[in-house]
Amino acid sequence: MDAVCLCERMTDPDLDVQALRVVRAIADAGSLTAAAAQLGYSQPALSQQMRRLEQRLGVAVVERAGRRLRLTEAGRILARHAPAVTTALDAAAGELAALRGLHQATVRLVGFPSASPTVVPPLVARLARTAPGITLTYVEAEPPEAVAAVREDRADIALTFSYPGDPHDPHGASARGLAVADVGADELLLVLPAGHPRAGVAPPRLADFADDDWIAGCPRCRGHLLAVCGRAGFTPRIAFETDNIAAVESLVAHGTGVATLPRLAVASFPPLPGIHTVPLAHGRTLHAVTARGAERVPAVAVVLAAVREAVAAATVGGAPAA
Repeated sequence: MDAVCLCERMTDPDLDVQALRVVRAIADAGSLTAAAAQLGYSQPALSQQMRRLEQRLGVAVVERAGRRLRLTEAGRILARHAPAVTTALDAAAGELAALRGLHQATVRLVGFPSASPTVVPPLVARLARTAPGITLTYVEAEPPEAVAAVREDRADIALTFSYPGDPHDPHGASARGLAVADVGADELLLVLPAGHPRAGVAPPRLADFADDDWIAGCPRCRGHLLAVCGRAGFTPRIAFETDNIAAVESLVAHGTGVATLPRLAVASFPPLPGIHTVPLAHGRTLHAVTARGAERVPAVAVVLAAVREAVAAATVGGAPAA
């Protein structure tokens, strides 16, 4: 059966949301057994749901591959559309709950590492004061994984970042079909040894550091550094590679090189003695990524507003310049 015919059959009111959730769980978990464990059902119960769904649609949704069941093309179509459908229904349920004065809800947040100690704690405290009926859960992940968590309905909101011109920006093709909203900006700092001859010179010119050794992150994380240095007319000589913020600062403090770090990263733990930071004219944009229409869910809207406030508080004067 082709996709057009399948879509026509999906207007059948017997196509229930729970069946879509099951299909999505099979897609995420990779098997019927794992999906049953994830949803808290027995495997026979899920098998029975799939049989009823296939009878209503007139097309196979799962097929056997060796000793395992997997989704057919029709099943993959349903799995792809399931998050949009369930998000829309959650939005409707949330609005109705708000209309009835019900405010109990759980919102799943995932965010990048330097947001964990700087943005998330005040966010949790703010919600506890202003929206005690909302339970916020949190998982830490880098932007590509965070965007994937929203797409796969493992998170409601992803707090992410991007740099202008970054070739590895996760908010391009991987975020297609999702909503990406700017929620703030995070200043980029040049991190120098306190005894560096140009530590007291402002404003800094990156070209003045072309002969220094540089400390950079992994290849996926250093694209912005390479881009800004390239615009300044040089390729940085990367002598040390680490994504550990404390290690970067310690290496700089011991005079082994210079680096750039976002202000939130520097503010994520007490600054080490022996370093000097100077703001640069380049920074990163912070984003909130959700499923399209998720902002209509009252609890999600409340958390999104609180995220903006927490980001603003954390990025304004979040770390000393020296």
